Amino acid sequence: MDYDAARVRARIAEQGLALPEPVSLESTHRHLEKLRARRIVIQPMDGTPTDKVCGLWFGLDHMDLILHARGASEVHRQQIILHEFAHMILRHEQEVIPHEYVSQFFPDLDPDRVVTALKRTDFLNEFEVTAELLADRLASRIRSARNSSGGQPGNFGTIFG
Repeated sequence: MDYDAARVRARIAEQGLALPEPVSLESTHRHLEKLRARRIVIQPMDGTPTDKVCGLWFGLDHMDLILHARGASEVHRQQIILHEFAHMILRHEQEVIPHEYVSQFFPDLDPDRVVTALKRTDFLNEFEVTAELLADRLASRIRSARNSSGGQPGNFGTIFG
C-alpha cells in the first residue's frame, strides 16, 4: 500500500470537487447529489447482521442510500458519512450483491431494487485508505468552516459578532 500515493489521490479528488464555501456535511451532501444527478439518502442502521459494520453505501435503482451506525457520536456519524461520500467522489465501484445479503438489511424491500453495494472486506486496502484520507480532508474543511464562523451555520458568527 503506497500511502503517499493515496494522500495525493485524496488531495486531487478534494480539489476537483470544488465544494462551495462554507463547507458543511449538508452542503457536501447537496453538492454530491447535484454532481451525481441522483438523490442520496442517509439513515441510521437498525440491527445489522454484524457488529463490525458502521457504514454502508447501497446503490438502489433510483437513489444512493448511506446507512450509518445508530449509536455513533455526531463526530463519528459525520466521519462515516464522509467516508461513504469519499467512495462516491473517488468513483469506487460497487459490487452486485446477492439477494440474501440485501434481505438482511432490507427485509421489506424487493431485492431487485438494490442494485449494488460497496462492501468492505479489508480496511487497509488502497480504496479504503484513500476514502478515509479524503473523508479526513473533508472533515477538516468542515471544522475550518465552523471555526471561521464561530461554530454558527452559514457564517452567522462573522455577520452578527
